[in-house]
Amino acid sequence: MLRIDLLCSRFNTHVFDLQTESDTASEISFQFYRHKKSPSVGSHSSDMASVSGSVLSVYSGDFGSVDAQGVVQFALDYDEKNREFQIFVSQCKDLAIVDEKKVRTDPYVKTYLLPDKARMGKRKTSVKKRTVSPIYNEVLRYKIEKMVLLIQKLNLSIWHNDPLGRNSFLGEIEVDLAGWDWQNNRLNWYMLKPRSLSAFNCVDHRGVMNLSIKYIPPGSLGRKTPPSGEVHIWVKDIKDLPQLRPSGVDSFVKCYVLPDTSKKSYQKTRIVKRDSNPVFNHTIVYDGFHTEDLKDACVELTVWDHEKLTNHFLGGIRLGLGTGSSYGIAVDWMDSTQEEVAFWQEMMSTANEWIEGSLPLRSLAGRKKLK
Repeated sequence: MLRIDLLCSRFNTHVFDLQTESDTASEISFQFYRHKKSPSVGSHSSDMASVSGSVLSVYSGDFGSVDAQGVVQFALDYDEKNREFQIFVSQCKDLAIVDEKKVRTDPYVKTYLLPDKARMGKRKTSVKKRTVSPIYNEVLRYKIEKMVLLIQKLNLSIWHNDPLGRNSFLGEIEVDLAGWDWQNNRLNWYMLKPRSLSAFNCVDHRGVMNLSIKYIPPGSLGRKTPPSGEVHIWVKDIKDLPQLRPSGVDSFVKCYVLPDTSKKSYQKTRIVKRDSNPVFNHTIVYDGFHTEDLKDACVELTVWDHEKLTNHFLGGIRLGLGTGSSYGIAVDWMDSTQEEVAFWQEMMSTANEWIEGSLPLRSLAGRKKLK
């Protein structure tokens, strides 16, 4: 882990001056020292730990190898007293056979609420083995306010469970809950359909972050100025965050420089309330960079929806070279996309100049709780 310490009081005074000039911008700097210990492979957010499994499962599974067929029977209801959305999954009939040699299908039902699959998480029934007409009679429940539920879509899909490989997609149905007849709580049959584009892409469309970054090499502004390299990160705004509730989202941005996962590395913006297009105009400066550190470091920016009891991960970006390793050690967080890598490389090759970019938010793998 890299060691990060606060800069001297001279810079802290500079922070105060910046904050008095604008209530939408702040600047905080930390010293970024070169690698001294083995970097932590895991990451650092307690909030993310509860949803990472659901986010990753969106991408896992075998799509298209089995044709969707058959029907599913279920009923929907909303319990006003307990503020709970209830999905009564009764049964399926005539599902596709996945393993033709063994004539075997082990089906289960999985549900998500769109557009943000990660926020509420998935619900699953039990697995019924060796049957194409499973009977479940199980209730899947979501604790959610009615007005929030009404701007969601229910995605209900059927899967074959393969403990030793990838689960196979068998079909799905989507229900627009805004137009649902809530007086209708009877069991109904629905034809299963192939994978829909909206279900697959909803988790991908998390918004776009507009930002600028700049690297100032040591001594490039004059004799021993700055004394060490600086990376400046200017978070400007985000466009088209998912509309999680009628009033919008209460969003903020977290920032770390990996491989350091200490709390001293952690910075965040203010919360912008009830706005799907928040403007932050927030600048962060990390000091202590040697030019060679840029090859092994990774700036992680994540966007969160703030609520009283917990914060919900909306998406993020990772700025680095995406090599899969840091200081010679394999790490899963060095996974920058081509756009993110190109953005970082341009900063490395163009010293002392702001590099502007617009990067799509995405799910981030390889995150663990901050100790």
